[in-house]
Amino acid sequence: MSRPISRLIPGVLAFAPLLLAANPAAAEVKLPALFSDHMVLQRNTEAPVWGWADPGEEVTVSIGGQSRTTHAGGDGRWQVSLGDLKAGGPHTLSVRGKNTLTINDVLAGEVWLGSGQSNMAWTVERSNNFEQEKAAANLPQIRMFTVARKTATTPQEDCGGKWVVCSPETVGSFSATAYFFGRNLHQKLGVPVGLINSSVGGTPVEAWTSYPAQAARPELKEMLASWEERAASFNLASAFAAYDQQIARWRTVAAKARAEGRTPPRQPQRPVNPRYHTHAPSSLFNGMIAPLIPFAMRGAIWYQGENNGSSAERGALYGLQLGLMIQVWRERWGQGDFPFAWVQLPNYTTQASGWPLVREGMLKTLALPNTGMTTNMDIGEHNDIHPKNKQDIGLRLSLWARANVYGEELEWSGPLPKNHRVHTDSIEVRFSHAEGLKARDGELRGFEIAGADKQWKPARARVIGRRVIVSSPEVEKPVAVRYSWAADPEGNLVNGAGLPASPFRTSTW
Repeated sequence: MSRPISRLIPGVLAFAPLLLAANPAAAEVKLPALFSDHMVLQRNTEAPVWGWADPGEEVTVSIGGQSRTTHAGGDGRWQVSLGDLKAGGPHTLSVRGKNTLTINDVLAGEVWLGSGQSNMAWTVERSNNFEQEKAAANLPQIRMFTVARKTATTPQEDCGGKWVVCSPETVGSFSATAYFFGRNLHQKLGVPVGLINSSVGGTPVEAWTSYPAQAARPELKEMLASWEERAASFNLASAFAAYDQQIARWRTVAAKARAEGRTPPRQPQRPVNPRYHTHAPSSLFNGMIAPLIPFAMRGAIWYQGENNGSSAERGALYGLQLGLMIQVWRERWGQGDFPFAWVQLPNYTTQASGWPLVREGMLKTLALPNTGMTTNMDIGEHNDIHPKNKQDIGLRLSLWARANVYGEELEWSGPLPKNHRVHTDSIEVRFSHAEGLKARDGELRGFEIAGADKQWKPARARVIGRRVIVSSPEVEKPVAVRYSWAADPEGNLVNGAGLPASPFRTSTW
């Protein structure tokens, strides 16, 4: 009988340094890496502080004139909750047991977690206008903690990483999406902002969700079984023998390319045991999310989905997987339905058939409470999966947070389909976030309509108030409509704030 992949990933990635969890029986009081110099604690809440000591050891935590005392449990773990911290600082956090730890330059403010794949990991120095952004980055009340890459078979207690103060010298390595999001919040709220970046390029949503939660869903059974089979059949010697042959061929091809003045192909990657893979279900949840729990934060932002859009079969599962991940994170943090928003995939030219379905899954996940989505069909790059305009991505995420988390009155979303009505020769679609609904330029584009034969035809569309009326002379009796249903569509429907409409369809064909 095969064993779950969660039990087959013993340890960490072959290329990552081993990060040992704190020893609960250590003689000295210890803290997780999150509790270190320059950290930001969530304001206006009971913020947990935890660590390890000898079983039964008395531990006192002090900051800003308040102290909390507890005793380590039988496993050596201890935890206290700080009282309501007001925005500001710097403070000194003191943890005293048999030894004393002092954490300096601690601020209280707004803390947000940013996670996902390469577009969340994408740095400021690789984004638009870096020299200007660098010059404007003297913002010491913004700090970022980047979680070191690590996979694990079981939820870990600690991670690698450190808090870095934002400055012209450091901002280049920050997650651009998280930074531009946090910078806007800092400028509008006038309080410190702490950003936790836990992201790994090229990774699927299933790597960021707990294994038991996925195993309980019959829709994910086939995906999990595939990983179990891969892990069981992997042979290290055979994999490296094949890799040596690939490297030999690559060297020949690369040398010829250089001699001809062409860019050589990418070097083949060393084989990775499926047990250690960043794509393995729950591997990154265990190694890079679990160690952050229960650190107090306001909410989370998410930029991922490209990997899961590789096929229609995978794309169709994305809504279920994203919703499941959000529910798992909320349950584990125990902070109720904390705010969670994501970046809907921008426009991009690709043959991968799952991109529209991933976007649809994101749209449907808005049914979960306290969630949000940015629409971005106008700021992608046709030939680059990594759009350099992370400024607008971060800004749009911050608009959602400012409106839905901090109570500011502003438009934060592009038009979203609300309902539709089929008429004799047309279909009427009503939208939310539709004040000032219009075409961005020229005639309204991107709509298609179909009859009972399920053959999609380009449609004429016109705006009436918050509605769009869609028809086609080629479809006498329409039954369904869709909009921007392509990886790189040409739709141009926006609202008065200039935010683009989300792709959608009224059928399930």
